[in-house]
Amino acid sequence: MIERTIFTEDHNLFRDSFRKFLENEVVPFHDQWEDQGYVDREVWLKAGANGFLCTSMPEEYGGSGADKLYSMIMMEECGRVNATGLGFGLHSEIIAPYILRYGSAEQKSRYLPKMASGEMIGAIAMTEPGAGSDLQGVKTTALRDGDHYVINGSKTFITNGFHADVVITVAKTNPSAGAKGTSLLMVERGMPGFEKGKRLKKVGLKAQDTSELFFDNVRVPASHLLGEENQGFIYLMQELPWERMQIAISGVANAQAAINWTLDYVRERKVFGTTVSAYQNTRFKLAEMQTEVQIAQVFVDKCMELLLVGKLDTATASMAKYWVSDLQCKVIDECVQLHGGYGYMWEYPIARAYCDARVQRIYGGTNEIMKEVITRSMGLAVPK
Repeated sequence: MIERTIFTEDHNLFRDSFRKFLENEVVPFHDQWEDQGYVDREVWLKAGANGFLCTSMPEEYGGSGADKLYSMIMMEECGRVNATGLGFGLHSEIIAPYILRYGSAEQKSRYLPKMASGEMIGAIAMTEPGAGSDLQGVKTTALRDGDHYVINGSKTFITNGFHADVVITVAKTNPSAGAKGTSLLMVERGMPGFEKGKRLKKVGLKAQDTSELFFDNVRVPASHLLGEENQGFIYLMQELPWERMQIAISGVANAQAAINWTLDYVRERKVFGTTVSAYQNTRFKLAEMQTEVQIAQVFVDKCMELLLVGKLDTATASMAKYWVSDLQCKVIDECVQLHGGYGYMWEYPIARAYCDARVQRIYGGTNEIMKEVITRSMGLAVPK
């Protein structure tokens, strides 16, 4: 295995600390959270108290001012134990950065400290029943009325939607302008007309609360506009490389975890009087998978090096997202096969990972969209 050189000793100490947090505060309760369909709010407060939320935010807003490698470590550790119920990554490394980068001084002081402490939970409402990867198809409107915007529409598949206290809502402030008429508005829990629908029952990610959101003439103060009016689509595009890298980071960590679980299983399980690991097919399959996951890890680490110096472009991040999520699903499927019938039993982590991993190829932009992004960077025109 190639030694990873992107982490310092401080990073490694942080990894140990977060690993202990997961072992004590998350892993023992994850089964219960899967049954109820959401994680307990208490774990957010504990994470905040231990400095595990919004770590890359400046200290003045309650963060640690740490580099994104610390966030990477948390994503990897969650992937290692398949703690898919936690919405920390979205909260800390998607929602909070939007507010930090585009928010007013008042918005930053209003939201970021409480997000860092776990008192407020963030979500972003992009996807609609008729608009997924194609954000230009958003139908939700936010029309100006004096000192307010009036929001009407609905959203679906919203991670952290059930717990969310503040939701960055993608809406059309100029519906006739297409993507150029898109804006981002901060909608808060309790605003009249803002309702949360049922928690959606999913094939996987059962502990992660995913909800429908409804907006019925929700009057949002104009001061809740994030950034400038009609610039929302541009803001979304600027943040996509880091968002897609997060999918790649968790994907390669989870694929490696699947291999590790399978190694433990095949060394113990006996078939026809010998361990499953003694069969050449088993050993060759694991060798192939480990090689590909090692390749993926090197690529992801290189992408992170580029991201840290501001040189990771959208096409390369799209390559990482699509290729790693495809590989993750392929590896886990092979590992289920090596587990035999037990690989299909819910009490085995490989079975849960099998269900949880599938959505990686869908959210953050489907892998088909990733390929479109990549081809455009190669100078291939989109047919009209």
